Amino acid sequence: MRVFLSAGEPSGDHHAAVLVRELRARDPSLEFVGLGGPQLEAAGCRLVADLTRLAVMWFLRVIGSIHRFVDLARRAERSFLDARPDVCVLVDFPGFHWWLAWRAKRHGIPVVFYCPPQIWAWASWRIKKMRRLVDHVLSALPFEHEWFTEQGMKSTLVGHPFFDEHEQPTNRSQSRSWEAPAAMPHVLLLPGSRGQELDANLASILRAAARVRSHVPHALFTVAALHERHAARIRSEVAADPAARGLGLTISAGQARAAMETADAAIAVSGSVSLELLSARVPTVIVYRVGAFAYVVQSFCRRVRFITLVNLLACRNPIGRIEPVLLPPRQVAPADPEAVFPEYLSVQDPADRVAAHVVEWLQNPAAIGRARARVAAVAARVAHPGSAARAAQVVLEIAAGTAPVRAGVAPRQAA
Repeated sequence: MRVFLSAGEPSGDHHAAVLVRELRARDPSLEFVGLGGPQLEAAGCRLVADLTRLAVMWFLRVIGSIHRFVDLARRAERSFLDARPDVCVLVDFPGFHWWLAWRAKRHGIPVVFYCPPQIWAWASWRIKKMRRLVDHVLSALPFEHEWFTEQGMKSTLVGHPFFDEHEQPTNRSQSRSWEAPAAMPHVLLLPGSRGQELDANLASILRAAARVRSHVPHALFTVAALHERHAARIRSEVAADPAARGLGLTISAGQARAAMETADAAIAVSGSVSLELLSARVPTVIVYRVGAFAYVVQSFCRRVRFITLVNLLACRNPIGRIEPVLLPPRQVAPADPEAVFPEYLSVQDPADRVAAHVVEWLQNPAAIGRARARVAAVAARVAHPGSAARAAQVVLEIAAGTAPVRAGVAPRQAA
């Protein structure tokens, strides 16, 4: 039996690699081929090409790389013809994966989406395309699973793979519901996993850290970069900024999970990393800066109350239309008090508001106690491991043609 996998970003590469190991544990005779990165290759998947090198965001950046994506899709299709897989498993990265799903479907290969595109949040009209191109969704989030089944998709709730990384909270994580910050509190800075995220957010995060230091002089700061290339870039930017140099930053590569275990608070760019911070029970402020045009566009496309997964998991009705705007606000608005992780999607620099949350947590034991209690309550409800194991079982059933029917309710009239 042969499984084709495709993952286009570092996080997807990791999730796909874990899935391969779970599949091989169940059937050592399985063959794996696909598009991915070094982790997927190390897990035993023969790569047609390294797709993670093309992890891009935003429309114009995708257009600039479109010729490379077309070439990769053709190479993948040639692989389908040379050795037809029994199932095609796609992990996140929806823009390219729509093309790949179309090619798999026209050759009669079942398509499974693990960590599916968040079309419930952005441009929900694409559900029609998804119903046409995808046979089964392995949903990561409870409300996501409910939405997909309501839209007529076959879906299995397997949980989010990030929670597989934190099977049990450490003693420090468990104690965070009452423990006061240390005499030298530790603040973790997470500026994102993509180059354009660093472009947009690193300066704001460093300014917020400088404001925290002015109020909490003994605070320690760690910047967790995805890899050494990002770490070198961060060091260069810090060296050019006198205020950032004065922070005495520790800059590490590939050590985010370890740093979370000693962090009292964090400032992070919006993304799946919020789920890791949830598992580690770290009160966090979320930052995501965009241009004025992007802010207006997202207001017309967005269908969720928050941009942070943790906040969506915590609120009662996460999916729903927001009020579109023609002009972005002139000032950074206060964070929604219902957010477990205060979040700032903004055009202007949110450093002052971001720093205010962290300062309050570090100076007020009651405030950080309340923040930790809210985080712990959400984690206790949703942060359960086993996603890859559950996903592997469904993938094997589909590849073997024995998957049970998991029909949703009738599709809504308006997607």
